[in-house]
This record gives sequence, C-alpha cells and structure tokens, in this order.
Amino acid sequence: MWPARDYTRLTIEARADVKYEIFAVSNPERLVLDLETELTPALSELDGKVVAEDPYVKGLRVARNRPGVVRVVLDLKTNVRSQVFTLPPVGEYGYRLVLDIHPLAEVDPLAQLIEESNKTPQRVARLATIVIDAGHGGEDPGALGRRGTREKDVTLMIAKRLKALVDDEHNMRALLTRDGDYFLPLDVGVEKARKVKADLLVSIHADSYKRPNARGSSVFALSDRRATSELARLLAQKENESDLIGGVKLVGKDDYVRKTIIDLSQTATIDYSLRLGNSVLARLGAVNQLHKARVEQASFAVLKSPDVPSILVETAFISNPEEEKRLADRRYQDQLARAILEGIRDYVARHPPRPASPLALN
Repeated sequence: MWPARDYTRLTIEARADVKYEIFAVSNPERLVLDLETELTPALSELDGKVVAEDPYVKGLRVARNRPGVVRVVLDLKTNVRSQVFTLPPVGEYGYRLVLDIHPLAEVDPLAQLIEESNKTPQRVARLATIVIDAGHGGEDPGALGRRGTREKDVTLMIAKRLKALVDDEHNMRALLTRDGDYFLPLDVGVEKARKVKADLLVSIHADSYKRPNARGSSVFALSDRRATSELARLLAQKENESDLIGGVKLVGKDDYVRKTIIDLSQTATIDYSLRLGNSVLARLGAVNQLHKARVEQASFAVLKSPDVPSILVETAFISNPEEEKRLADRRYQDQLARAILEGIRDYVARHPPRPASPLALN
C-alpha cells in the first residue's frame, strides 16, 4: 500500500492474472474487493499495511468469503472515488491488480500553492512559480545503486531541499509534484505545472548506465526531433517506461502528452528550456564533473508541456559506486540543490515571470 494525499494505492501481485469484483458499501463507508484466489499468508498480512496517516483508509480486513474467494474489506475515513485495473508482467513485477483510492475532489495544485504562498508576505508583484518533480516513486524505485540506494529516495530528498531553497527566495515559490513515496504518472507532473501556470519545471533524477565507471551530471531538454545522442535516446526510453513499471491504466487515455507534440518551435518553449538548462548545467559544473558539457535533448514525456520551459537534471550516476555514495550524503544533496537553485536564479533574472499570468499570488 502507498498512502498519499493525492491518492492511496493498493497493489496485489500474483503469478497469474487475478479475477475480481469490487463494490462500495455505505454507513459506514467501505470498499469490498472479492478476489478469486485462496487465502495466503501474504493476503492475511494485508491489514498490517494500513498506516494511521493514510488520508483515506482507516483499516483493512481479509478473510475467506467462500470457496475460492477471498474478501478484502477496506474501511474508509471518507467518501472516495476508486479505480481498479490489472497490469501484465513488466520488469521485476508479475501480474498485478491495482486499486487506486482518490478523494472525491482532486487535490488542486493551484489552491495548494496559493495556500502556501499566503503564509509569507510577498515583496514582489509576481512570484516565479517553480515546479519540482522528484523522479520515480512508489512501486517504481528508478535506478538502483550497488549499495542498494534507490533513485526515488535520492530524488525526493533533493527535490524537498530544492523546494525549501526556492521558497526562501524573495521572488520565487515552489511546488512539488510529489511530496512522499508514491507513484506519479508522467503526465500528472506536466498537468500540475500547467494548472499553476508554472514559469518552469525541473525534474530531478539520478542516472544509471551499464558501465559502472560512467559518471557526471547532465541536463536534458525536450526534443521534438531526434535525440542528440544515443545515451539521451536510451535514457528517455528508460524514463518513459516509468508508467509501465509504476502502473498506469492507459486504455482510453487521451491527453496532450500522448498526442503529437504541439509545434513547440512557435511557442519557443524548447528554446527557453535550453536557456534554463544551460544556466543549471553551468552551476552543476562547480559541484560535480559534467557528463556532457552541453544540454542534451530527447523525447522525455515529463518535459512535454507545450507552454512551460522544462528540464530534466540527472544529478549523477547512481550506478557509479563513488557517485552513489555521494548521492546518499545529505551535504552533497544540499550542494546539488543549491547548484540547481543558482541556475534557476540566473535564468529568472534574465527571464522574469510573465506579468500577464493569472497566478498573482500576492
């Protein structure tokens, strides 16, 4: 189970596709999931997966309902909207049954940003809105280092530190796409950035490569053509597979991320993304050696906002034992976050927030 304010997810993995039925019960509110399977020790231990801070699930009970059917009852704290679907085997996962429990009213990133900004008096007419995306999360750990360091943990810690630094700036405010260990579909980060009329998006990652001696920091922007290198192409392919690993029901999904990209050459978004990337890359070079001395480009799904300049920062190679050790160090995470902030600061100084934006937080 992966509890979060955005939604709580329950996943059940099996050796074969699991047939199921689900229905809701009121007074009190419950979700009932009937599984065509036998009661196993793993299912019996499900009740221990519920934590007190889960926003939506109060408790969970598992029992044999009838021959060949196990009933899972989720006691709810409030009315919810649920979605259940199955996923075929991918990566290290077998067949999965996924139950997502959402609030009836989705968490509004714009309201969240305004609420946070109102806590501090503003000294400028228009704050630059920075959306920070911590790569991977939940069932998708991202890359794994030889010491067991998980990319999803490193990216979240750096993202949280970067947010704190951005919020300390007199002319900026930051919003995290995720603030905990849960999976976020790639298009949701893009959607959140567009909803808050963000001035830019920075996606934090920690690179992995088959050769353990590969090292250095990199910055990527979107390409609506070919990738600028084979490594950039492979990296974009790997990052874009996160939806398969994390589990997203893609059937019938019709959004701007999976459509043909809008002609970004007209909006100049890619051009501004490259300017932002160059600013951040120059600052990262003072903290770590650079894997490439220029901003590379590839078709990253998380960067496909047609109107928000966006970059993906590969802080270091988690597959390199020396860099993995540094990435796990809080002081080094702070150095990386400060370098990214300085790059953002350089960019914002040259490209102040758009005055016509409806997001006037003061």
